[in-house]
Amino acid sequence: MALPHEARWWRPLGNGKLLCTLCPRLCEIPEGKAGFCFIRKNVGGRLVSLGYGKSTGFAVDPIEKKPLNHFLPGTSVLSFGTAGCNLGCKFCQNWDISKARLDEHESEEGSPEEVVALALRAGCAGIAYTYNDPVIWAEYAIDIARAARAAGLKNIFVSAGYVTAEARDEVFRYMDATNIDLKAFTEDFYRHVTLSHLEPVKETLVWLKHETDVWLEITTLLIPGKNDSEREIAEQCDWILSNLGPDVPLHFTAFHPDFKMTDTGPTPPATLLRARAIARRAGIRHCYVGNVHDQEGQTTFCPRCATPLIRRDWHAIRDYRLKGSRCPDCNEQIPGVFGSERDRHISTTGSRYRVSLS
Repeated sequence: MALPHEARWWRPLGNGKLLCTLCPRLCEIPEGKAGFCFIRKNVGGRLVSLGYGKSTGFAVDPIEKKPLNHFLPGTSVLSFGTAGCNLGCKFCQNWDISKARLDEHESEEGSPEEVVALALRAGCAGIAYTYNDPVIWAEYAIDIARAARAAGLKNIFVSAGYVTAEARDEVFRYMDATNIDLKAFTEDFYRHVTLSHLEPVKETLVWLKHETDVWLEITTLLIPGKNDSEREIAEQCDWILSNLGPDVPLHFTAFHPDFKMTDTGPTPPATLLRARAIARRAGIRHCYVGNVHDQEGQTTFCPRCATPLIRRDWHAIRDYRLKGSRCPDCNEQIPGVFGSERDRHISTTGSRYRVSLS
């Protein structure tokens, strides 16, 4: 059994409590208690990360499942998470992991070097820190990412972006790509439905785009009657264009009833198509739909001549026409990170499978 790993980003408050400064929640944690995320705990006046070295399971996924459509398309990544979360989303699609404590969920222990070795054995191009939000187990993610980069693997951080300015430079230092889950575009939704706030996420997005070399894509899960109005979608797209530019890929994905929102129906496909149309009219050049079967909405088109460049069927690639990172018809440069023909192993099934450290 691994010993508790001391956490970073905290300071004593002088009253027996510790202030965790990793995320904007800024939990004040008494002795013997954990913060909102369940896995950062005050033990003897020191903050420890209970999630360090522990995973709720490993799987090999197509990178399109993250979703990332402009970062090494067609490759596979080793995906894993721990337990807990620093948000309280009532619609959580992975609530059995994110709302569990480690002692409530079977876990597998492994050192950073063992995780990297597993990714290499599985023939993966990289490692994805995902399923629950890796911000809360950033110490483990950072140590794995450092070892992964040394081994020639890429690092993908799938997160809600709820992290402080104090911590984010270290959290993303060894990351190569990220998908940030922009839950909605109103403070009211963030405060009441996710128990968090919108502004820190916007700050993280701007920082990632303008202060780092991390490849960025954004996902918004559209929930009927909650965050899917034409006005809100248009405001979100206008903000992205003004603050991040037209080339950050945007994914609109379908909600299914889960956790505390089982009384809300699934997202109609027409809602996703409408959102994509709004984004494209606004000037976002690469907008996709997910969690539904829509080949056009999952295909990468040249923004200049409209040639289909990467045709997808769910998470499987059916046709790949990019020449390097350019359109073969008009030579337009397509934003993203695209591997060489030698490095790319196009998935024709888009399937995932479980793997284990043992």
